[in-house]
Amino acid sequence: MQTDTSFYATGKRKSSIARTWLTPGTGVITVNRVPLEEYFPVETTRLELVQPLKLTNTSGAYDIKATVQGGGVVGQAAAIRHGITRALIAANPDFRVTLKKAGFVKRDPRVKERKKYGQRSARARFQFSKR
Repeated sequence: MQTDTSFYATGKRKSSIARTWLTPGTGVITVNRVPLEEYFPVETTRLELVQPLKLTNTSGAYDIKATVQGGGVVGQAAAIRHGITRALIAANPDFRVTLKKAGFVKRDPRVKERKKYGQRSARARFQFSKR
């Protein structure tokens, strides 16, 4: 979705949902109204989040505002990455080929399997006792 010069997209991963807005700017990234370094103190999650920008050479071209809810730290970072990817494609459809080749366009479908009745968890059984 495009409004004036900003681009909006929704990204998802596990149970995390991220709403991302890209506006032309200097490369400032805020997550839930907090700077990126403060929200994601671990370097690897920050690196995962900015992968689409580095791949398309648009690191300093857009300011990114993201609101994310649900899930854990890694799931939230991946959801924001998915949102940034979709917003970049909305901004410039030519990016789709390179982002798709990197595997960022498709939503990661892996989610936690439900627990089954009569079992300890999704697949683990209760310990069997012969006597």
